[in-house]
Amino acid sequence: MKILSKEQIYEADKLTAERQNISSTVLMERAGVQIFNWLHVRMQGAQVPVHVFCGIGNNGGDGLVVSRHLITHGYNVKVYIVNYSDKRSKDFLINYDLIKQATKDWPLLLDQDSDLPTINRDDIIIDAVFGIGLNRPADSWVKKLFQHFKESQAFTVAVDIPSGLYTDKVPEDPNGVVLANHTLSFQTPKLVFFLPQTAEFTRQWEVLDIGIDPQYLYEVVCEAELIGKPEAAYMYRGRAKFSHKGTYGHALIVGGSYGKMGAAILASKAALSSGSGLVTAFVPKCGYIPFQSSFHEAMVVTDGNENHVTTIAFDLKPNVVAIGPGLGKHPETVSALEAYLTTNTVPLVVDADALNILSENRDLLSHLPENTILTPHAKELERLIGVWTDDFDKLEKAKAFSEKYRILMILKGAHTIVVYGGKLYVNSSGNPGMATAGSGDVLTGVIAGLIAQGYDALTASVFGAYLH
Repeated sequence: MKILSKEQIYEADKLTAERQNISSTVLMERAGVQIFNWLHVRMQGAQVPVHVFCGIGNNGGDGLVVSRHLITHGYNVKVYIVNYSDKRSKDFLINYDLIKQATKDWPLLLDQDSDLPTINRDDIIIDAVFGIGLNRPADSWVKKLFQHFKESQAFTVAVDIPSGLYTDKVPEDPNGVVLANHTLSFQTPKLVFFLPQTAEFTRQWEVLDIGIDPQYLYEVVCEAELIGKPEAAYMYRGRAKFSHKGTYGHALIVGGSYGKMGAAILASKAALSSGSGLVTAFVPKCGYIPFQSSFHEAMVVTDGNENHVTTIAFDLKPNVVAIGPGLGKHPETVSALEAYLTTNTVPLVVDADALNILSENRDLLSHLPENTILTPHAKELERLIGVWTDDFDKLEKAKAFSEKYRILMILKGAHTIVVYGGKLYVNSSGNPGMATAGSGDVLTGVIAGLIAQGYDALTASVFGAYLH
């Protein structure tokens, strides 16, 4: 699913109105009706007090449409206009007149001198104060209103995006953002739903189809894409009935050191589980017995040293080499990696200690084959690209790093992001239970196993992150 930027959302709205020969007011009506339908299905006429807080722009206009339909269907609705400016959008004014025709209880105007409305814990709040056009912090009295929402503990539904949350930067003050229980996003999700510093404000989210022009959605080139089940299923390649292990390639895992052999074992097992026909582990001598006793399917080649890798040399022709799990950073291991990178042309997946060696010996980065895959966690990423100011700065630095060295980067996290060619692929699977030792080693093995079978580096990274 494509993730549109703020500018692309505006363009989509404009083109939809032109191509479908409708006004922006009709498009706003569609959006508001979709929000109402979502609420109506769940509330089924229940007389729970619903507080709809509307700004004076188009997001507020959406809120007025929702309010009007709730009122005409007999719900217990209180409508508030959060009057943070004297300006009004055209579509807001049209829907303000329509709601006055639908009820004798006109919306209550709130400003900096107004008392905070009474909201009980069992009530529902509809947040339609600010939309995607917000470009400055909320006024102090509006922040107090948002904190009042939070303190009430009422279930809060955000229209399109939680008020106070920008689409393209981190908010200056978390108290100036509505903490929504559920966000109903129009047509596509927003990138801020998936970043550590901003995702907390959306909690749960859902996309509502408001009939944006399908041709535009098909043709538009986005900087980010959400990878869900449909996208992952499209990437999957089935197996031929009369295939054999040689059909699905050979993955070589280089890693392990004294006390860290488990990482290499986990990566090797994952490579086989993700479909590699053959898996070989290249480890120091101390890894031979652990491998042969715990992972019977693997072939094992040992280094001449007992405790760490001193040379990466083998008489094999693997389709992919994954380097790093449990590797360690012994000076002899560093030299071995340097020597290998200067001559290697086989596709690479680089993880763990191999990443740390690269960050400490940056001249080695130029020796990475094109489309090499790096799989850093947050601290490893910081060592590679430097300290970032916020999540958006991190992504920009990662994109620049990826383009400079012509590589892929997999930024591991709650929503793992694959960075390649200036584009972001945001993973939707995973859970907090994966925050444990060995998860990254498994991801490395999964990706290596996919590349061994013939998946290209980008597909293996995106699909592998989803499967992981």
